Amino acid sequence: MKFFVYDKSFDGLLTAVFDAYFRKTFPDDLLSEGDALPLFYDELHTVVTDEEKAGRVWRGLQKKVSTSALGCLTQSWLSELPEVGMLIFRYIRKAIDSPRSIETNFGDPDVLRLAQIWKKVDGERVHLMQFVRFQKAADGTFFAAFEPQYNALPLTVHHFKDRFADQKWIIYDMKRRYGFYYDLQEVTTISFDDDSRESHLITGMLDESLMDKDEKLFQQLWKTYFKAICIKERMNPRKHRQDMPVRYWKYLTEKQK
Repeated sequence: MKFFVYDKSFDGLLTAVFDAYFRKTFPDDLLSEGDALPLFYDELHTVVTDEEKAGRVWRGLQKKVSTSALGCLTQSWLSELPEVGMLIFRYIRKAIDSPRSIETNFGDPDVLRLAQIWKKVDGERVHLMQFVRFQKAADGTFFAAFEPQYNALPLTVHHFKDRFADQKWIIYDMKRRYGFYYDLQEVTTISFDDDSRESHLITGMLDESLMDKDEKLFQQLWKTYFKAICIKERMNPRKHRQDMPVRYWKYLTEKQK
């Protein structure tokens, strides 16, 4: 058995592909730095992430598959599923070695599985845009929090920047402890820790003392509206959970007591 160890980054994965072709040795599996090594193996190679090598692989891949297929790979990577690294590695190898595009060959289990993962991540992207509930802080900044199953927040930044271009906002992934801040000019990545002065935001909800003076009223009006349009006789809890996953309820204004 042959194993490659890499830093669990996308550039690291592309570098692993480059190393495999250069060494003419292809791994049976990829391990992350810090993973326990198997008891028995024939070869172990540590991949040193190299942007130039990664770029060469990516440019080569651009000649073999479409832009949408490349987007499928990068979006599937955001699933953070344990097997996704090796899936993408095998896909890239097949794409490079094949005389024709493999992207619609759903008879190949790797192509099919990546398409399924892409669909799940894209569904999470849509949910993030559907269920955003901004809270307005006293300084005029709008704050929204989520706990997405997949790391889909980066896929929504363009939407939020375009949709809310005239207001400052923060969208934050509570599960992964990072987010994005838009200051009316550009979007930057941010992270709050327990010791920072913004640590109260880790709860995902603004404290009333930090809310804009009209925010509490707006929230109450939204709850009243939501309650008014709910027809008790037509309630279908199972369908409700299917359309609005329970993991989003914690940060929905209408679900707050």
